[in-house]
Amino acid sequence: NKNNVMEFILHGLTQNKTVAKVGFSLFLVFYATSILGNLLIIITIKTSEQLNSPMYFFLSYLSFIDISYSTVTSPKLIYDLLVEKTTISFVGCIAQLFAGHFFGCTEIFLLTVMAYDCCIAICKPLHYTNIVNKHVCGWLVAASWIGGFVHSVVQTLLAIQLPFCGPNEIDHYFCDVHPLLKLACTDTYIIGVTVAANSGVISPSCFVVLVVSYAVILVSLRTCSSEGCLKALYTCASHITVVVLFFGLCIFIYMRPSTTCSADKMVSVFYTIITPMLNPLIYTLRNEEVKNAMKKLW
Repeated sequence: NKNNVMEFILHGLTQNKTVAKVGFSLFLVFYATSILGNLLIIITIKTSEQLNSPMYFFLSYLSFIDISYSTVTSPKLIYDLLVEKTTISFVGCIAQLFAGHFFGCTEIFLLTVMAYDCCIAICKPLHYTNIVNKHVCGWLVAASWIGGFVHSVVQTLLAIQLPFCGPNEIDHYFCDVHPLLKLACTDTYIIGVTVAANSGVISPSCFVVLVVSYAVILVSLRTCSSEGCLKALYTCASHITVVVLFFGLCIFIYMRPSTTCSADKMVSVFYTIITPMLNPLIYTLRNEEVKNAMKKLW
């Protein structure tokens, strides 16, 4: 396809220089907190002999994905808030799109796997170690990565085949499918429907699995009053908080036709920057085992 565009101009979050300087400091703190918090979780889990259950195995990978996911957009956003000309090359734009969907979709699958793990741990505690063993854990994580890769390849291939021959200004702070569809000089209806269907199959399906898992957990705990059951429910509450934050925002962005709206930027900030920062706080502040392991590490 004919493509006359070698780079894109990103409008970013704001054109106000004063607001941009405040945003630079704020997002720099957010990004540093996300990196340090998630690294601390990974190091704590890898060095602690007590944190050897599948839940912490999955949590360490979730922290790694959060570091990678926030790195796809945050450094570029922070840099662009201080410079006059905010551009990104065509190749860089496509690479950012691929990486964003790769890590984002992998996180969706991993959160679903963690819900399954939580459900088995509470509903079938006697068979838990046999059902969710190290071999199964490895395959579940590998399947999450493969699923994220396949989804990202589809989204990227749909974007690459678009012809760009006119405007090159993206009203966003990073490259994504919907803003690129808006710039393409061709009819993008079919591609837009395909993009929505691709994301629409994954997000709702995983969300349904999550809802069913937690419904089963609540039913199984209805007659349980032991300290162990309450502790398990308390731990799963952290996972539910992460799921609601991440899934709700992703569904809002990607499960709709290829249109953009003014709220997209702020919603994207939450699931690309804020949520990766909140994950370590949610999982550590509500988990005594992790907090005790961190104290021993220090």
